[in-house]
Amino acid sequence: MECYICLEPRFVCLSTERRRRRGEMGGGALLAQLLGFCFWGSLWLAGPVAAYSGGGLGKAAVVVDGAAAIAVTDEDFVCATLDWWPPEKCDYGTCSWGLASMLNLDLSNPILLNAVKAFSPLKLRLGGSLQDKVIYDTGNPQRPCVPFLKNTSEMFGFSQGCLPMSRWDELNEFFDEAGALIIFGLNALNGRVPESDGSLGGPWNYTNAASLIRYTVDKGYTIHGWELGNELSGSGVGARIGADQYAADVITLKSIINDIYQGFPVKPLVLAPGGFFDAGWFTELVNKTKPNSLDVITHHIYNLGPGVDQHLVEKILDPTYLDGEAATFSSLQGILSSGGTSATAWVGEAGGAYNSGHHLVTDSFVFSFWYLDQLGMSSTYNTKTYCRQSLVGGNYGLLNTTTFHPNPDYYSALLWHRLMGKQVLRTNFTGSRMTRAYSHCAKESQGITLLLINLSGNTTTEVFVTTKTAYSALKTAESTREEYHLTAKDGDIHSQTMLLNGHILAVDSDGHIPELEPVKVAASEPITVDPFSIVFAHIPYFHAPACR
Repeated sequence: MECYICLEPRFVCLSTERRRRRGEMGGGALLAQLLGFCFWGSLWLAGPVAAYSGGGLGKAAVVVDGAAAIAVTDEDFVCATLDWWPPEKCDYGTCSWGLASMLNLDLSNPILLNAVKAFSPLKLRLGGSLQDKVIYDTGNPQRPCVPFLKNTSEMFGFSQGCLPMSRWDELNEFFDEAGALIIFGLNALNGRVPESDGSLGGPWNYTNAASLIRYTVDKGYTIHGWELGNELSGSGVGARIGADQYAADVITLKSIINDIYQGFPVKPLVLAPGGFFDAGWFTELVNKTKPNSLDVITHHIYNLGPGVDQHLVEKILDPTYLDGEAATFSSLQGILSSGGTSATAWVGEAGGAYNSGHHLVTDSFVFSFWYLDQLGMSSTYNTKTYCRQSLVGGNYGLLNTTTFHPNPDYYSALLWHRLMGKQVLRTNFTGSRMTRAYSHCAKESQGITLLLINLSGNTTTEVFVTTKTAYSALKTAESTREEYHLTAKDGDIHSQTMLLNGHILAVDSDGHIPELEPVKVAASEPITVDPFSIVFAHIPYFHAPACR
């Protein structure tokens, strides 16, 4: 028999697991048992049992199973992207990219440097729609190095562009100083010929890509991974390549990496395809690259639709809509676990709303609900890394395109990176569907970190944390936990200013990222989650064997 142990002092708990398994009680009755029998002196017995979206104050329970991890992420799970889009990239009459391209980004800006340094390290995936139109000015082959030019008759509305090696040098100098881990997206369209079914065929012409890789090695630059192509899988975006040919090209890239990095104790990862999930296509790619030609299979997520959609906020605040992406994570996890491959899954690019997002939605406080829920959900399905579109650029950047001042999601990402360890724990929340809950082993600390997201604008929920197994809580009467409460300035979820425990988060005059200080709360108190708020709670007295 399993019993639920309440982690706060002065509790007595009665097991309900046996009755629940026999179907004698539903979720509401289970919560009533947890909150009725795990009683807190006489503080709240007369209050409501559970919180629902009708407003007011309610109670809820989170049951964390710390016996074993259900999934494991990379230590550096959080990742962001840099793109190629020039200033002329416009969507729905708005040009939101400014000087955010890898070709013109101000690498001397101190806020940009400090923002990346704060993660120590931050994975950066370099790529995007135009990566399959980039040539590398290595001299092999000899081609003129010209910038992207607006041309509406061309794919994605731009001509072919070029990466000068002087700029590649500058970028790598910045990456080294910032301590970033780099994943570079290679042009996968060189050498292709049209097929009768509308796809592109023929083997990948890797000459130019190989010359860039060799130049990079000769210069001593460290690259964490090389990714082949962008959004060419399945039905593709702008162009598509069949899985059989793509698999052959991945094997070619692996061979190139093994050759150029011969003698290196650690070689860069080979990633592909950087496209939207298509179960049949991805399955074929896995089958034809197994067991170890492909290190990472990457997919992209823009599940909220176009940035011009006027219902983005409704989707973000709808738990049923958010749950919809679980099917993709689950399907890909199944393909990998049964496919005889060593490849792992990453989200290689995720901006939520495609075509550059939506100002004051995807760059404001409300988007942290979607973003943190994605981090939490994807990690439970053994996703190793999650790359946010973008670090800077468009209307979904972690940093403001013009000033580089952090948008709210930057601080959400940084808190996740610092608090959420790589072991993912099974987390069951009983209460209002408007509250989302995820827990991991704490990062570089004892206990666990619990993430709570309140999608309701009118309900405050008091959350009681319990453990599903009878391990001691390692607490004393003086036990405290650390809480990080995130809210929007003036309660406006469209605000681009985030508050941590009531204090505005902003860089100082020298461009330094602010300290992220918690409040200490007695173990005897529930976690209070205000309307439209997010809470990270580090609970050091939670003893989870999975976290040893």
